[in-house]
Amino acid sequence: MTLLPGSTIGMLGGGQLGRMFTVAARTLGYRVLILEPDFHSPAAQLSDDHIIAAYDDEVALTAFGQRCDVITTEFENIPAQTLEFLAQFCPVRPSAHAVKMAQDRIVEKEFVRACGLQPVPFAAIHTAADIAAAPHSIQFPAILKTARMGYDGKGQVTVHSVAEAQAAFAQLHGVACVLEQRMELEREISVILARSVGGEVRCFPVAENEHHNGILHQSIVPARIDAALAAAAQAAATRMADKLEFVGVMAVEFFVTRQGELLINEMAPRTHNSGHYTLDACITSQFEQQVRMVCELPFGATDLLSPVVMVNMLGDLWHDAQPNWLALLQSTNTKLHLYGKHEARPGRKMGHYCTLTPQLDDALTEAAHIFQQLQ
Repeated sequence: MTLLPGSTIGMLGGGQLGRMFTVAARTLGYRVLILEPDFHSPAAQLSDDHIIAAYDDEVALTAFGQRCDVITTEFENIPAQTLEFLAQFCPVRPSAHAVKMAQDRIVEKEFVRACGLQPVPFAAIHTAADIAAAPHSIQFPAILKTARMGYDGKGQVTVHSVAEAQAAFAQLHGVACVLEQRMELEREISVILARSVGGEVRCFPVAENEHHNGILHQSIVPARIDAALAAAAQAAATRMADKLEFVGVMAVEFFVTRQGELLINEMAPRTHNSGHYTLDACITSQFEQQVRMVCELPFGATDLLSPVVMVNMLGDLWHDAQPNWLALLQSTNTKLHLYGKHEARPGRKMGHYCTLTPQLDDALTEAAHIFQQLQ
């Protein structure tokens, strides 16, 4: 059933993704109710109401579910049981099944294979004995990653031998992990797509991503790849969304090797950092598209209006004072987005900016110049 403006959308999670979703939803005339344990939630600053509770608090979840017409999420580590519990009150999009698939790297990589696609070569690690056997399926150097809860470079250790991998496994307290072969990469790209209740899919232009210390630094759009590779990435992401029967907006990250292979890195069943460029450079943003999908509205157009470079701003830029905002705001081609977080910490995403110019090389140059002046 189509939910029209005036309906209430529930958002599980209140970080920057929830904040930008809230802006899009309220612009379209929807009410937004946030459930998030942090009193200082960036999304709650702009929402209609905020229930401050843990994600497993059934009393709070009941009150939340009873007030919503549809519920969505801003990050994948919401417990699947929470989504299943809330489904008794109203539609939950994406489903618990789809979110659960992305919560465990081992499960996720097996799902990629089940889709007929190629993940990064890996070994599932449950015990130290699995590490000893790993050289049969991967080569070193490799990256040991916790199977659950890791993001932005957290829970990851680069290793160069079985002995180093075993030491890292102990350092990670022996939790389930994947040991991924480190690949020689040409570049990293991502696809943001939206899938409707009826199973239709629309992809945004492919982004090319550069990371610093495991955290996305900038996204370059259009990606500097040929049309055939871009189409292959969009087709692979669509196949995954279809097999999940996904509803909403999701992201798939890819590695492009120097040999031209297209490997799946990981998926995110939500809007994504590498899709922030859509706020300024596309007819429809990824956040408006999420509103449209969960409310069963028609797709918004995903056309790229201008080449763009999106740059993340981490808490490292703050030091003991505000960054040099004038250096950024003097750029007439650049749009600033701050997330309203009450404390800047190293590695914490505090905001981003998008630089748009008719020529991509000019956007790259100007975005880099701004970042240098902000430091």
